[in-house]
Amino acid sequence: MLDIAFAKAALPKTGVAVLPLVEGAALAGQGAALDKLLSGGLTAALKAAEFTGKKGQSVTLYGPAGLKRVLVLGLGKIEELTVRKAEEFGGTAQTMLTKEATASILADALSEKLAAHMALGARLRGYRFDKYRTTQKDDEKTKLAGLKFLVAEPAKASAFYTPLAAVAEGVELTRNLVTEPANVLYPEEFADRTEALKKLGVKVEIFNKKDLEKLGFGSLLSVGLGTARESRMVVMQWLGVSGFKDDKKGKKSKDPVAPIAFIGKGVTFDTGGISIKPAAGMEDMKWDMAGAGAVTGLMAALAGRKAKVDAVGLIGLVENMPSGTATRPGDVVTSYSGQTIEILNTDAEGRLVLADVLYYAQERFSPKYMVDMATLTGAIIMSLGQEYAGLFSNDDELAEKLIAAGKTTDEKLWRMPLVPMGESYDKSINSPIADVQNISSGKGGGSITAAQFLQRFVNGKPWAHLDIAGMAWTGKDGPTTPKGATAYGVRLLNQWVADNFEG
Repeated sequence: MLDIAFAKAALPKTGVAVLPLVEGAALAGQGAALDKLLSGGLTAALKAAEFTGKKGQSVTLYGPAGLKRVLVLGLGKIEELTVRKAEEFGGTAQTMLTKEATASILADALSEKLAAHMALGARLRGYRFDKYRTTQKDDEKTKLAGLKFLVAEPAKASAFYTPLAAVAEGVELTRNLVTEPANVLYPEEFADRTEALKKLGVKVEIFNKKDLEKLGFGSLLSVGLGTARESRMVVMQWLGVSGFKDDKKGKKSKDPVAPIAFIGKGVTFDTGGISIKPAAGMEDMKWDMAGAGAVTGLMAALAGRKAKVDAVGLIGLVENMPSGTATRPGDVVTSYSGQTIEILNTDAEGRLVLADVLYYAQERFSPKYMVDMATLTGAIIMSLGQEYAGLFSNDDELAEKLIAAGKTTDEKLWRMPLVPMGESYDKSINSPIADVQNISSGKGGGSITAAQFLQRFVNGKPWAHLDIAGMAWTGKDGPTTPKGATAYGVRLLNQWVADNFEG
C-alpha cells in the first residue's frame, strides 16, 4: 500500500519534486518559487521543450540544492480537469516515481479536492501483490513507499481523502482476494477472511455446509459435490442508518428493513466440473470468485467510510471440481426457492450459486434493490470485450443510475436485453423434465439466457445483474489499475450508493 500524506506547501529539500501544470497556465506558488531557486532555469527548460501543459507532456531537469530532480507533468485544459482526470494523473505520476525513495507533488495551485483524487489515483496504481515473490532483484522492486502532497490547506485535503482512502482499502482487499491462488483461497478460507470486516462494524455470518443443507440450498451445494472443499455462504451487514441495536437481554439485533442487497458469485476455482474446461487458460479460473471479492471489498468500503446506508452483502462460495461424487450433466436438483433445475452443463455453475443466494436475500431481507456481480459467462466477453461489463435489469431507473455511476468512475456498463418470463430468450431455458434448465436449448446469446435464468429467482424485485467476466482481470496496465485483478465493481457500486442513498 502506498502511504499518502498531505503537508503545507513548501519546497521539498530532498527526493523528487513533481509539478503538475495546467495547459497554458503561468508558473505560480511553489512552481514560481522553484523557478526562482533555479534562477529561471525552470522557465527556460519548459520553453526549450515547447512544454505547454498538454496532457501527457513531461519535462525533467536536475533539482536545486538537495532535490534529486524536478518532474513537470501536463494536466491538460483546466475545464477538462475532472476528479477522474486527476486520478489518472496521480496514477501516471506514481509509475514515473517507482524507483525513487521519496517524492512530493507540488499541488498548491490546485484545489484540495483534486489533490485528494490525485492521491487516490496514485494509491490505486501503486498496488502490488508480491506476497509469493522471493527472488526479486533490488532493481526489480518498487522503492517508492509513499507520496507527500504539498497543498494550501492540508487538513482540507485530508478530509477529502479520508473517505477515498476507505474506498481504496476496499479495492485493495478485493484485488488481494482475486489474486490469491486457489490452493490458498478456497471457500472456507475466503469465508474466514470476511470476519476481518467486523473491526469496521460489519456484522458477519458464515453458513457452513450443514447450515446450507438445512436451509435447502440444493442448487448452490450441487456445484461443490465433486470437491473436498466444503461450500460456504457469507452474509455481511453494514447498517449505517438504522445501526445494530441489541436489547438489554442480549438478543441479537433484527435484520434491517429494506436495505440495499449486493450478491456475489464466489467460485474459488472453476474446472467446469464434469463438463470440464480446456486446459489452456484454466489457471485464470482462480478469479471466478471476483464477484464475491468485489462485494466483500464494497462492504469494507461502505463501512470504512461510514456510509449512510443500510446494506447487506451476500456471497456464495464454492469450488467446482470433477470427481466420482460430482454433479453430472442431466442431474436434477431442488433450489432454495423450491424450483427444480435440470443441470445440462456443469460449467454453467455460477448461476446455480446465485439462484439460491438471490432468493435467500430477498426472502430474508426484502431489499429495496438487489444487485449481483458475477464472472458469469464467456459470452459477455465475446459481446463487449474488456471495455464494458454487461448490465441486465428488470428496472429502467435502476439501470440508468448504475450506468451513470459507471461513467463517473470509469467502470462502464452496457445494458443488454432482458425479457419477461415466458418470452423469447426465456423460453429457451424451459426444461422438459424440471422447472428450468441451466443452459439454453438454442445457440448463441449465452449471457442473455444466463440472466434469464437468474430472473426466475428474483420474483419481480428491482434487480440488476452485472456480468463482469471481461472486467475482473486485465492483461495490461491502466491509468489507475496495474495488470492483474481490477476490483471492478467496488468503486462503481460505492458511487451508486453515494449518489442515490446518502443525500
